[in-house]
Amino acid sequence: MADTQQVGETTAAQDVKAERKAAKLAQRINAFAKEHGGTEGHVEYIGQRGARIVLVGADGAWGDVVAPTFTMAEEAVKKAGITVHETFDGEFAAKVKTGPYEWKRMAGIQLGAPSNG
Repeated sequence: MADTQQVGETTAAQDVKAERKAAKLAQRINAFAKEHGGTEGHVEYIGQRGARIVLVGADGAWGDVVAPTFTMAEEAVKKAGITVHETFDGEFAAKVKTGPYEWKRMAGIQLGAPSNG
């Protein structure tokens, strides 16, 4: 019976830790929203690394936050109270405004970046 209680306590401690992490992620999401006049998001599973929360501000700025698990990412956006899109396409993707930095990074080698070979 002691083993069962110990496992239960460990699980409870893990739940508390996950809850705190989700709250911290929600704070980061809310800080982004405050800086950019509101935000919408999309949660994407990225494998063992967890889940990426892509944020698009009302002003077109974008950023992301990575959570260790998909469930934690979902909890974080729920706590933040933002609109979450199922996919990152169409009308939502069109809200992203890219500047010279992003275009240069996306172009890579074509604009003189070092080659990988």
